[in-house]
Amino acid sequence: MPYVIKKLVEYRSDRTGRSLTLPALFTESGLLLSHLRFLVARYNKSPSWREKSVQAIKLLLEYINANQACFSTTTELLRSFSLSLSTGTIDTSGNDPSGLFWKPRRVENVNTLLGHINAYCDHLDYLNGVEVPTISPFRKANSAEQRLLWCSYYRRQANLFLNHLSSPQSQPNMHVIREIQSYNPHMFANESSKRFPEEQLSRLLELGLRFKRKVQDGSQIKVIDEPDYCAHLIVMLMHYGGLRLSECFHIYVEDVSIDARDNSAIVSVFHPSDGFPPEKQFKNRAHYLNVKYGLLPRYLYPKSKTIHSGWKTPMLTSKNNSFTVLFFPHQAATLFLITLQKYLASGQRSSTPAHPYLFCNRRGAPETRKNFESKYDRALERIGLTPSKALGLSAHAHRHSYGYRLQSAGLSKTTIQKSMHHKSPMSSNTYTQPHEDDVREMMRTIENEKTQ
Repeated sequence: MPYVIKKLVEYRSDRTGRSLTLPALFTESGLLLSHLRFLVARYNKSPSWREKSVQAIKLLLEYINANQACFSTTTELLRSFSLSLSTGTIDTSGNDPSGLFWKPRRVENVNTLLGHINAYCDHLDYLNGVEVPTISPFRKANSAEQRLLWCSYYRRQANLFLNHLSSPQSQPNMHVIREIQSYNPHMFANESSKRFPEEQLSRLLELGLRFKRKVQDGSQIKVIDEPDYCAHLIVMLMHYGGLRLSECFHIYVEDVSIDARDNSAIVSVFHPSDGFPPEKQFKNRAHYLNVKYGLLPRYLYPKSKTIHSGWKTPMLTSKNNSFTVLFFPHQAATLFLITLQKYLASGQRSSTPAHPYLFCNRRGAPETRKNFESKYDRALERIGLTPSKALGLSAHAHRHSYGYRLQSAGLSKTTIQKSMHHKSPMSSNTYTQPHEDDVREMMRTIENEKTQ
């Protein structure tokens, strides 16, 4: 029976000790090696990109397995596959004889999946040429590799899937368009910022982000309730420094220094691999982590590993491959330093961790996104709030608050871009737009002024 499963594999291309952990697809005929090599050739892409590529090819293979006998031509099959991504495969009675049971996908998601299939098929064209495959026709192909070669051929011949190709062979014929073009996404103005409510921040820090722990007091064991300083620092970096949550987990203890002029914190965020290491004998942070701790940079771990933390290629501002957190208001940098001193003095961070990261969980291991978000949601519930992205009560909402605060203070777009470490000023627009409630309030104010 045909099947397609995804598994993590260790890929070695030579006899060195280096290996790459990558997602790979297995079918009843074995490993889909061409796609694994495709991922290796694009290893500089993010783990999220690799996962999306695997998902796209897995969906295509599953659709072929379920439906290849239903169509007279491969072109019809591929056209129907594209439509099934968009509309789903379940009828109005809740039935799906194919057994796929796909739900309808958003336009943007469908276009992304088709784009990944295009990229892989272009890779097959590059490796195998653009002539008719020398293997048996599609219906008789006895392996996933062979079927995908035929998909690549028919996709090219019928100009299927989107209205662009990245392969050089396609460029001369500018009058040919794809039969299945990308779906037109809905047009929106920049979405209103989902900002964390400023009036709730002190309650979140003082009453929400706390935990209980047992301490020995003579012959007795007492349970004390104390602030979770680790979580406090992470929230402050997001709310007052505009960091993404994932960026917080790449910070080392040595990345925080003191500005002697006003006893405020200077926090640097280094590129997880290429950033300068704390000790000069190492080439970079990847070398430092490998030799000293036996670790990879956190963004290189698969997303299935709890230690994974993403890296969205922010704009770096220093030749040591880092950027500096710009606290706003500036006095928050002093508050951050005071909280950091409490964190280190309280013993909440292990004094001998097996890693260099500033933020630890209660076992001394690197703090993780999943663990922090769980603590964060419990803290919101503790102060009577329900975790909700739509209401600005997600962790990322603090970055939105930071961007809007900069806009409200009258800072220029260029300054906001640099403060938020975006490569383009346009990227900051979603963070600085007024909320619909703000617009209504402005209108009320104008109306009141006219009637006075």
